[in-house]
Amino acid sequence: MADAQSVEDIVPLGRLADWMDAQGLGTGPVRNPQLLAGGTQNILLRFQRAEKSGAREYVLRRPPRFLRKNSNDTMRREARVLKALAGSDVPHPGLIAACESEDVLGVAFYLMEPINGFNATVGLPPLHAGAPEIRRQMGFALMDGIAALSRIDPFAAGLEGFGKLDNYLERQASRWLSQLESYQELPGWPGFKGLPAVAPIVQWLEANRPSSFQPDIIHGDYHLANVLYSLDSAVLAAIVDWELCTLGDPLLDLAWVLAGWPDETEIAAGETSVKPWAGFPTADELVHHYSVRTGRDMSALDWYKVLACFKLGAILEGSHARAFSGKTPKDIGDRLHATTVRLFTRAHRLIGL
Repeated sequence: MADAQSVEDIVPLGRLADWMDAQGLGTGPVRNPQLLAGGTQNILLRFQRAEKSGAREYVLRRPPRFLRKNSNDTMRREARVLKALAGSDVPHPGLIAACESEDVLGVAFYLMEPINGFNATVGLPPLHAGAPEIRRQMGFALMDGIAALSRIDPFAAGLEGFGKLDNYLERQASRWLSQLESYQELPGWPGFKGLPAVAPIVQWLEANRPSSFQPDIIHGDYHLANVLYSLDSAVLAAIVDWELCTLGDPLLDLAWVLAGWPDETEIAAGETSVKPWAGFPTADELVHHYSVRTGRDMSALDWYKVLACFKLGAILEGSHARAFSGKTPKDIGDRLHATTVRLFTRAHRLIGL
């Protein structure tokens, strides 16, 4: 059990119980509160509350203690997505209730069903660690998750206006170039000279931009660390961390996975996010599986693969830039900078440099 005072500082349990009373969600005090690891930014609290049939378990999700400008809106958006996914075949935490108001706990928050599963990047249970064929199916299950998501009609699901679709393709290269350029305001960052050449990547993205796309729901940060697997099989128990979910081209979710998928050299060097890795499908096998599952036009996939490398690298380089002014630990900044260099180098290979 988490220290009662530390929990109370983050989630006023009495106020939470009063709000749950008004929603008809159990009776009595909040019991067995436990802060969960897993949310790198946002806070997860697992707890119980009495019901007629016994204790029911909940997971509360709220923004971090030090709020960003859009933290509360992010919670509202996440809850809206989970509500839209209810009853679908997309594996996700079931939404129980959401509080859009900041008056109850000082922040927007929502309650969801607990997930009985594991994060493969943290460690594999014996079943999964001992069987390469299970790991192979885990890779294909990762594709099944975004394939199912891509089949949801966002407008029928109530997500009209959830993302900016006007000039979606035209905005991408300049948006993430601007993100990189903004780090020049941070003292000490060595700038573009510390990175593989950026200009050729941007120029290629502009010159090879697809003429159109099919807008659907995208997770926005889809990779092995943002899914939970079933403890007794290779299937997904849930896709988690929906904070970057929006409307766009689902091929970007596929490309996001591929940007972090190890190649033969990285596998040989043991540079994989899951260990042991043997058995996981190749990148080409993932693409084939996704294509069969979705029937989507894959002709623009190379463009999205380059975009994913560029976008993810631009985001990660921010931690490196902030490390020079002490706003991020140096070891984390250095590690993420190395990842950015790898991603930009991969983008160079994709465009033939």
